[in-house]
Amino acid sequence: MNLPVINEYGDDMNKKIRVLVVDDSAVVRQMLSDLINSDPELEVIAVASDPYFAVQKIKKECPDVITLDVEMPRMDGITFLKKIMSQHPIPVVMVSSLTGDGTDTALQAMRYGAVDIITKPQIGIKGFFEESKIHICDTIKAASHANLKKLVKVQKIVPKLSADAVIPAITGHAMAKTTEKVIVVGASTGGTEALRVFLQAMPMDSPGIVIVQHMPEKFTKSFAERLDSLCAITVKEAENGNSVLRGHALIAPGNKHMLLKRSGARYYVEVKDGPLVNRHRPSVDVLFRSAARYGGKNVIGIIMTGMGDDGAKGMLEMKEAGAYNFAQDEQSCIVFGMPKEAIAAGGVDKIVSLESIASHVIKRAKS
Repeated sequence: MNLPVINEYGDDMNKKIRVLVVDDSAVVRQMLSDLINSDPELEVIAVASDPYFAVQKIKKECPDVITLDVEMPRMDGITFLKKIMSQHPIPVVMVSSLTGDGTDTALQAMRYGAVDIITKPQIGIKGFFEESKIHICDTIKAASHANLKKLVKVQKIVPKLSADAVIPAITGHAMAKTTEKVIVVGASTGGTEALRVFLQAMPMDSPGIVIVQHMPEKFTKSFAERLDSLCAITVKEAENGNSVLRGHALIAPGNKHMLLKRSGARYYVEVKDGPLVNRHRPSVDVLFRSAARYGGKNVIGIIMTGMGDDGAKGMLEMKEAGAYNFAQDEQSCIVFGMPKEAIAAGGVDKIVSLESIASHVIKRAKS
C-alpha cells in the first residue's frame, strides 16, 4: 500500500498547488511557469497577459495562488488585486519591479491584501529566476496556506545555511543583565501588517526595537517610512552603526543581514553582507544569535507570522542566554510557520495573540 507523502502543513504532496500566472510579458510568463512547474508541489494551470484574461481563466478553474504583475495593459495589478480581495479572495503574490514609484506601489499591494512580494528586476531576469527558484516556490507555497480572513482583519537554488555562516555560535557566558532592555523581532509572510499592529501599540518610551522582516531590497526604506508616519515611536531603515535607542525601532535593510552589538552600555546594529541564511538575507536567526551573544538577559524576543523555520534556532539560543521570548499565536498568524517551529524548538516562553503582544512586552520590560 502506498502512503501519501505529507508536507510540513500536513497536506498530501500529490495534490499540487494550482497557480495562475498573470504578467503582460510573454517571456516572464514562460520563465515563471517553467520555474513553478519544476517544483513537484506546484503546477501552473493557466497564464494570462492581463486581468481581463485572468478573470476568464478563473471562471474556468479557480487557482490556489495568483502571481500578479503590477504594470499591465487595460487594468493595473493593484486595481485587480482590490477587486479580487473584495469579490473572491484568492492568495496573491505580487511579482514586480520595486524601483522608484514601484516601491510605493508594492506597499499599496501589501495593504490591499497581497500575501507577499517578489522583486522582479528590469534586466537580468533569467538569471534572477534561476537563482531565486527556491525562494519563489517557497513564497507561493506559503501564500497557498495564508489565512486570508486574518489578513483582512489585520489590515483594518540556494543552500539553506545556518547563522554560522554570518556569526559564530555562542561560547562562554552571555552579557550580564542590566537595566536597559532591547526588543528583537523576526517576521516574514504577513509580517508587514503584524508589525504595524505591534509598533503602533508601543509607547514613546519603549525599549529600543530591532527588527528583521523578510523583505526585498529597496522595499524596507518605504516600509519604515510608512510605519514612522503611523507610530508614536520613531521607525527607520537601519544603517550600519545606528544606536539602539528608547522609543526607536530599526528595520533591517532588504538584502542585508543585521546584528545587535554592544559597546560598553551602548547597543548598536551592524548591517553587513553575507550569504543567505535559511534562504534569507536578512535572516532572523542571524539577528537572534547576535542578540543572545550581546544582549543575553537584557533581550525580549518576538517571533511573528511567517513560513519556514528562520529564527527558531536563534530564539532557543536567546532563551538559553537568559532572554524572555514571545511567539504570535496560530489564530492571529497569516502563516503559522516560524512561530510554530520556534515553539517546537523550545525557545518560546509565552504564546500570545498579535493584538496583545505589545502589552505583554511592555509589562515584561518593566519587570
